Amino acid sequence: MPRETNAARFERTQQIIAVLKRVYPQAHCELNFANPLQLLVATILSAQCTDKRVNLVTAKLFKKYRTAKDFAEAPLAEIEAAVKTTGFFRNKAKNIKACCTTLVEKFRGDVPRTMDELHALAGVGRKTANVVLGNAFGINVGVVVDTHVTRLSNRLGLAKGTDAVKLEQELMKLVPPTDWTLFSHWLIWHGRRRCEARKPDCANCEIANLCPRIGVKTGERGFL
Repeated sequence: MPRETNAARFERTQQIIAVLKRVYPQAHCELNFANPLQLLVATILSAQCTDKRVNLVTAKLFKKYRTAKDFAEAPLAEIEAAVKTTGFFRNKAKNIKACCTTLVEKFRGDVPRTMDELHALAGVGRKTANVVLGNAFGINVGVVVDTHVTRLSNRLGLAKGTDAVKLEQELMKLVPPTDWTLFSHWLIWHGRRRCEARKPDCANCEIANLCPRIGVKTGERGFL
């Protein structure tokens, strides 16, 4: 099979985007939040944890802690207890408290709107910053690369490897900037609803004709 050219991959990506946009018109961040601070905290908690579990925790958490000052002044042990079921709770609680302390001291309790300022906060990497900028402020700075985006990007042959930084750079070349935030949601929704890691539903997949099925073994569910 001839190697796909960059131009061909770009065109295929546009076709994939067109289909996913039609299939998942309501695709959105599945973390529950009412403001940028809540999304920032929820995203920090989402590391190595499901959105469903995070939403269960934050439903109570955000009733008790409403501002960055509330988190900053709360005893660390109290925050730890509140977020314990999200896993790695000690580190997450420490980062949330430190992050919110910086927000109070440097930003009057508000969440900043630039990648550099967000990235400098405790517990905030590029992925978290992209989530907050794209979903809380509508600012497209990059593509959120989580486990679903990594897996589907490789399976679809859009990018290769597991290095989030490199994957993001590759995807940013293929996806129009206006779609950077939504592209992540489309892949995440497709990964959760159709293209599972171990049992991809290829037989009913809306983009099956655009997918080289890299890594999908013959005999797996719905393999065409």
